[in-house]
This record gives sequence, structure tokens and C-alpha cells, in this order.
Amino acid sequence: MAEITQKLVLPETFQGVRDELAGQIGMMWELIKAPLIVPLLRLGVYICLAMSLMLFMERVYMGIVIILVKLFWKKPEKRYNYEPIQDDVELGSSNFPVVLVQIPMYNEREVYKVSIGAACGLSWPSDRLVIQVLDDSTDPAVKHMIELECQRWASKGINIRYQIRETRGGYKAGALKEGLKRSYVKHCEYVVIFDADFSPEPDFLRRAIPFLVHNPEIALVQGRWRFVNADECLLTRMQEMSLDYHFTVEQEVGSATHAFFGFNGTAGVWRIAAINDAGGWKDRTTVEDMDLAVRASLKGWKFLYLGNLQVKSELPSTFKAFRFQQHRWSCGPANLFRKMVMEIITNKKVNFWKKVYVIYSFFFVRKIIAHMVTFSFYCVVLPLTILIPEVHVPIWGAVYIPSVITILNSVGTPRSIHLLFYWILFENVMSMHRTKATWIGLLGAGRANEWVVTEKLGDSATKNKSGDASKNKINTKSAPKRLRFKFADRLNTLELGFAAFLFFCGCYDYVHGKHNYFIYLFLQTISFLIAGFGYVGTIIPSS
Repeated sequence: MAEITQKLVLPETFQGVRDELAGQIGMMWELIKAPLIVPLLRLGVYICLAMSLMLFMERVYMGIVIILVKLFWKKPEKRYNYEPIQDDVELGSSNFPVVLVQIPMYNEREVYKVSIGAACGLSWPSDRLVIQVLDDSTDPAVKHMIELECQRWASKGINIRYQIRETRGGYKAGALKEGLKRSYVKHCEYVVIFDADFSPEPDFLRRAIPFLVHNPEIALVQGRWRFVNADECLLTRMQEMSLDYHFTVEQEVGSATHAFFGFNGTAGVWRIAAINDAGGWKDRTTVEDMDLAVRASLKGWKFLYLGNLQVKSELPSTFKAFRFQQHRWSCGPANLFRKMVMEIITNKKVNFWKKVYVIYSFFFVRKIIAHMVTFSFYCVVLPLTILIPEVHVPIWGAVYIPSVITILNSVGTPRSIHLLFYWILFENVMSMHRTKATWIGLLGAGRANEWVVTEKLGDSATKNKSGDASKNKINTKSAPKRLRFKFADRLNTLELGFAAFLFFCGCYDYVHGKHNYFIYLFLQTISFLIAGFGYVGTIIPSS
């Protein structure tokens, strides 16, 4: 009988301890909830609503301006002096300016032939063109292959130079800077930059250079990127939607209204005198292209974006490569803003409204607010208000404003309008990494200057337009297979952690909530899980 009593008392003791502990935790939660948690969460809601309104007004403004630009603005050929450079039998090629083509590379095993071949095929007098391959590769085999490719084109009479450095100091900015110091480029007036996976059309220079020749105030002519592997998987399709808005709206509006936008680092032609006037290439951030563009703009130089000057390129098709790229693209602008904001404010050469545009619109809203509000509001604050019903989010902030912003973002890629809902969920996932990178850049933390070259799988090499069918067949045979990763290498713990958090909030809302947010939360949970298990790049989109 004593043994039975002992067995019955022991569980009751544990039950009592558990109930007492739960009661104490509940009491402590109630004690700090009203005076601390609720006010902090309510403050978070107000801040997120303010950021949403800022982003909303920016998107509406951009939408109105792009409509006016398309309907009423003059074409670039009418706004600026433009006259094609003609071949002259008497003068020969002397009426063509000398142009330098720079192709920075780093272990580009799969795509090095793409940009080298395209650059050598540019329709420009060979004695007025200098092609410079800036190879920072650390793989001896890759360096040897690139050098042999340069020698092959040189044997055909192309003025191509193969340049290497002892170290990778300054990364891409350091390579471009060293390239401009070479004695054989001193007579060049303009420089065009192509990354290793970029393939310009033969008439690229003939369409871009005349704007620089006949308009001495223009420092940069930027072409638009076109993606040869956009239909490869859902990951590349989502990237196309984001980047098409950047080109179709942001750069078009900046070019038309303030003659300013961020240089994209490739597919653009610079006036070398403008680069020197701005202080040359600097490696203080991971966005050396944007750094140079802002400094040149502060010197009074103008930029021109040509939406019909298109260059084929490749999108990252693995989630790992895309995450590294987005870290660089988010951290770099925030870090540059931190370092240049006072320089912009105190500048005397640009007017007040251009300063407002650069600081508020270009940097603060697009490079900082856009990342932070997406993650903090829709992945943190909104789910927390489900657990704390005392804090209310108005329907206009939770549904109406983000819906309008999303619709405005979709104008760049009409063919993908049916993927808009997937794009929203995907952008929310990526906003976590962008927000983290933005804070690292603003605070100048350890990874602020981390540079990881975006991995290319050679899609543009296999799809590059060519009249030689046999050559295409060779490219297809030598095309690399998609890299395979071990399951453990695919796992992304941050995404999986947020998937668990959102799933818990969704379950709580389903049981106790009144707003039916659980529908969104469960779908967002699935998106975080797909990213967490590393399968984003394996999903094939419907056309």
C-alpha cells in the first residue's frame, strides 16, 4: 500500500511544481506585458506604418513620373545632342574616339569566353579599341585558360591585353583602378566595363558613344541588363521581376528627372575624365560602382540611361550565390550612405532638390527603408500582434498599402504578373538577409566589406546568340552541370527558425485570432521552409 501511495504522490508533486511554475511565468508575463511589451510593440507598429507610408509615397511618385516620362518626355536622342559616328573613307578611323574595354574576372571558368568574345566582336575600328582583361583569378588552371583565350584573339589582330596583379587588393575596384594606370590606355577617352557573364551586341559602342562625344556634360551612359536564364527556375524568375523594376522605373526616372542613378557596375560607358575628376575608383565599400557614381554626380556630371541598349547577362541560379550577392548589394549602399551623407549635405555644386533626391529617395527609402519595413513589419511585428491582441494594426497598413506597393512593383515584368503572389513571399524571405546586411553596413560591422564573387554556371555561354551552329553545339556539350550540394549544406537555420516562429503565430491566430492572418502566415511559413531547406533554385516556374 505504501508503494502505491508513493507512486501516486510523486506525479502529483511534479504536477504541482509544473502548475506553480506555469503560474509564476504567467504572473511575470502579465506584470511586464502592460507596462513594457505592449508599448514597445505599439511603437514598433507606428514606426513600421511610417516606413510603409514613406515607401508607398515613393512608389506612387515613381509610378506617376514614369508614366509622364513614357507619354511626354522626349527620347534621349531628342533631349541630348546625338549624331551617329559615320565611317569616313578620307579620314579613316580617326573620327572615332579611342575606347577602352575593361573585363574584370575572378575564377570565371564557365563564362570567361562570353565577355571576351563579345568584346572582340564589337563593331568599332580595331585601331581605336583596346580590350583589357583584368584577371584576379587564384586558380592557375583558370588563369591559363583565360590567357590562352586572349592570345587566341590577339593572333587575329585584336588589340587585347591580359593583365594580372600580385594581390586582389581592392577587389574589383582595385583591378579597374590598376587597369587605368597602364601606359597603353593613356590615349583612351572612354571606358566600357563588362562583367565576365555579359555579352553586348556588336553595335553597343556605336549606339552609346555618340551621346558622350556630343554632350561633354555626360559622364556615363548605362545600358540595361537582359537575362538569358530568367526562365531557368523560380529563383531566377523572381530576380527578373525585382531587377526589371529597377531598370524600367528607378533608373529611367533618375535619368529623366535628375540625370542621376547608381551605376550598375557593368554594361556602362564612362568618360575617363569624369572618373578622374571624381577621384577615381575607391574600394572603401563593396559597391564601388555606386560610390563612383555618387561622387561624379556631386561634381556636376550627368548620367544617361538607355533602356533600349540591352546587354545579355546571367542571373545567379543557386540560392547560396544569390544570398551572397544580396548581402553585398544591401550592405554596400548602407555603408556608403553612412560614409557619404555629410559629404552630400555640404556639397556646393548640386542644387537642394538633387540632394534631397539622392539622400532621401535614392539612399534612405530605396536602400534602407525598403529592406527594413518588409522584414520588420510583415515577418516580425505583424505576427507578434497576433500573440498580443492589445496592439492593433489598421487594415490599411496591413493590407491596402502593401497591395498597392506590390502592384506598382510588378509593372517592370508584365509577363510574370501571375507569379506576383510567389514574388511577395520570396521577397519577404530575402528581406531578412537584406535587413541584416543593411544594419551591418550602417554600423560598419565586421562583414561590411565582405566580397564574395557571384557564382556563374555558364547559362549565358550556352544560350548566347551565334550564327555558327556547330559552335553552339560545342558550348552546349561543355556547359557545366548544376552543382549538387549535400543536404546538410542546403540547410539555412535562420530561415528554418523564422518558419517555426511564423507557424506558431499562424496556429495561434487560427485558434484565437480574429483577423484570419493565419492564411498569410502559413504560406509565408512554407516559403521560409523552402528557403531553409535550400530548394528555391530547384522549382521550375510556369510560363
